[in-house]
Amino acid sequence: MPDANAETQPATWRIVLAAIFDFLTAFFVLGYIIASIFGGKTEDGFQLHGLPALLLFALIVAYFIVFNRYLGGTIWKRIFRARRQ
Repeated sequence: MPDANAETQPATWRIVLAAIFDFLTAFFVLGYIIASIFGGKTEDGFQLHGLPALLLFALIVAYFIVFNRYLGGTIWKRIFRARRQ
């Protein structure tokens, strides 16, 4: 007997792909912002050490928590329509 709720759930590949894109987006956008503030920009992008790198890690975790818990899903989950009900 098939699960009636399975039809309304997004495919697993959408959720995984959204998570990968969310991580990459958060890493590059937040990393570049932090590098601009703390002076970690290079010709090829940015390079973070010590406290700025720890701050980037904390902000990436906060991105996933805040968007999923309080804003109804991350940016890429909304684009891929990969939010679980």
